[in-house]
Amino acid sequence: MKVTVSEARWLVENTMRACNHDAAESVAIADHLIDCELRGLSYGGLPRALSVFERTTKPSYGRKPISISHETPLSALVDGGNTIGYLVGLRAAEIAIEKASEHGMSVVGARDTWHTGMLSFYAEMAAKRDLVSMIASNASPNVAPHGGVEGRFGTNPVSFGFPSTGDPVIWDIGTSAIMHGEVLLAGRLGQELPDGMAYDPDGQPTRNPEQALKGAIAAWGGHRGSGLAIAVQLLGAMCAMPAMPKDMFGYGCLFVMMRPDLLMSMEDYKAEVAGYAEDIRSTRPIEGGPPVRMPFDRSAAERRRCLAEDAIEVPDLVHERLVEITADMGGGPS
Repeated sequence: MKVTVSEARWLVENTMRACNHDAAESVAIADHLIDCELRGLSYGGLPRALSVFERTTKPSYGRKPISISHETPLSALVDGGNTIGYLVGLRAAEIAIEKASEHGMSVVGARDTWHTGMLSFYAEMAAKRDLVSMIASNASPNVAPHGGVEGRFGTNPVSFGFPSTGDPVIWDIGTSAIMHGEVLLAGRLGQELPDGMAYDPDGQPTRNPEQALKGAIAAWGGHRGSGLAIAVQLLGAMCAMPAMPKDMFGYGCLFVMMRPDLLMSMEDYKAEVAGYAEDIRSTRPIEGGPPVRMPFDRSAAERRRCLAEDAIEVPDLVHERLVEITADMGGGPS
């Protein structure tokens, strides 16, 4: 079904409050999840709110306040205390942006967290402050290396962001054939996975989401994607966490940011980025194919469209469950 952006935000914010996040935390998480929805990454939007609720309302779940365990003028290590990554990543990104803006560059690690979300969310924050960024987050071993059928690394998002005189250039990918959130959503909706995406516990190809979660997801891009995933696992280990976190917690997320004007004029660099982006877009497409796009073009266009239409498509089962959770919160979506 379709809901307005404000209705979707109300559901997310109040679902987060229902699982013991305070008002400011709930708004911050909703900012991230709603941006996922606006950009067409629905598996990371309202369905993810359900996953967060289900995990954080388990009796075994506990968290500590986010803190800084080590800091220098150019670096910091943010200890998440098992808090969700949308909040820990936001804190780390804000620190990295401020340090890089003041000193020219920064390295900030976020440790002991989970569900770091859309790394392009943080890269866009940095680009708005005229910073180049590289962000990488390791995760639990749900993905098999190329040639294997057992999990050894996570879905491992990695993102690069570049400021421009137009839309920023942001490349943000997961290094798995399908994202963990997509597998969870398929299971929730009773859908099968596409062919070639996953293996069951016996190492056989499967389209069953439940079996895929017990087995392993395939790597993206063959040996190249597998190699990139290994690099991301080791970058995450720089945040004082294991190279291979276990059981969907203990992730490490590394933020590296820098000002282009360390080497050249800021405006010249941003103009160069914009000009190069237009060179890419002007590439002659294959016969009968669509125009060539830059990374982030689709996301930015989809976000503008959804905001203009004030509409987000939500699976009925997800909407029904969110309404059930928030039924006693008072007020209701406007």
